[in-house]
Amino acid sequence: MKKQSFNPDDLTLTKQEILQFCDRVLEKWGKDPDINAAPLLAMNAVKTSVVWTDDDSLKAIWNEILKWVFELLYENAFSNDDESWGKMMKKLKNKKQSFPL
Repeated sequence: MKKQSFNPDDLTLTKQEILQFCDRVLEKWGKDPDINAAPLLAMNAVKTSVVWTDDDSLKAIWNEILKWVFELLYENAFSNDDESWGKMMKKLKNKKQSFPL
């Protein structure tokens, strides 16, 4: 049987790992609940939906999210027309290095 190649669009994270990610975000936003009340509520809803969703459905949903996230990030990064390619790439690199999750 031929070994399947890596596909970055396929979810390999477990439900538990996704829940741990949700917990890290909730912990970060929970440090300032007055400012983050709406995002905290929304992330709790995301976490609850992950808990209630069966593994096959969860995989299907997150596969779609992963397929679209790179396109959305690209479109978002270049939606500001006054930025050059070099400046935008430097900002993206710096943002990646400063993201605590």
